Amino acid sequence: MFIAENLLMAIAKILDIALTLYMWVLIARAVISWVNPDPYNPIVMFLYRATEPVLAPVRRWLPFRNLGIDLSPLIVILAIIFLQTFLIGSMKQMAMLFR
Repeated sequence: MFIAENLLMAIAKILDIALTLYMWVLIARAVISWVNPDPYNPIVMFLYRATEPVLAPVRRWLPFRNLGIDLSPLIVILAIIFLQTFLIGSMKQMAMLFR
């Protein structure tokens, strides 16, 4: 059963790293939006392409989107923190049950 435990722990660790990296991409996008970036810059294009599929539905869901402040990155970051705490913590506890 140690194989199942190690597999589940490895999946949890990879998922945790992926969520952390995506959170930093969201933070970079939010910081870049404070200035007037060149839309044809490859880094700016990557940040918009990587985050817009997640941020656009959240923006449509927000009731106060006409205030001039985009809170969708904050909501997605909170969702990532929830997933890191709940999902990854649960996966690690499930892996410990295989001992």
